[in-house]
Amino acid sequence: MKKRNATVAVVGAGDFIGGEIAKKFASEGFTVFVGRRQGEKLAPLIKEIEAADGKVFGRALDARKEDEMVSFLGDADKHAPLEVCVFNIGANVNFPIVETTERVFRKVWEMACYSGFLAGREAARLMLPRGKGNIFFTGATASLRGGSGYAAFASAKFGLRAVAQAMARELGPKNIHVAHLVIDSGVDTEWVRQRRLEALGPNALDDPDLLMPPASVATSYWQLYQQPRSAWTFELEIRPFGEKW
Repeated sequence: MKKRNATVAVVGAGDFIGGEIAKKFASEGFTVFVGRRQGEKLAPLIKEIEAADGKVFGRALDARKEDEMVSFLGDADKHAPLEVCVFNIGANVNFPIVETTERVFRKVWEMACYSGFLAGREAARLMLPRGKGNIFFTGATASLRGGSGYAAFASAKFGLRAVAQAMARELGPKNIHVAHLVIDSGVDTEWVRQRRLEALGPNALDDPDLLMPPASVATSYWQLYQQPRSAWTFELEIRPFGEKW
């Protein structure tokens, strides 16, 4: 494995997509900084990366707090130049509109939009003096359309997409690749499996091609990173071949 003098920061390094992104970049020789709100849950991911001879640092991170975001990305950049920042916080909830409380709406916006702004802004501050870098945001179907019960989630994801698009237009000419990845499918996690069974019945999981493996999502991020600057993608939609859309 080629060791690189560069770091990758994953904001929202959960057990599935975020963790797989971290493992992929670590396997390619990057030092990976991973953060999630409950830092103790990073232990299995750190152990797996280190067992594969990767280098990783984990931290409890509340991405809604500006000082924590500044510190997290700053420490990554001090270790080695920050080359990639991945914002991967979801906050997917579903409530009928009259049951969507002020607290739910505000909290979802803070997690899925405001914290993305903080991550993108601070990554840009670190990358601009060097004139290069990559800032990638995880979106969802809700980034493109609102659905019944998704007023809070869709508005936050719409907002994150706007932040990413504005950043891409501003930073692209300065050699910083900003991309927004729309995951238009359920991802193969235990939580999604249970939700599908509850909503669609006992046969909901009969077709394995309707859920997207987290490692496949991570591969798409790696492909974005590898793109030449003469042909950068801003928005990439991915879905399993069996998904109707």
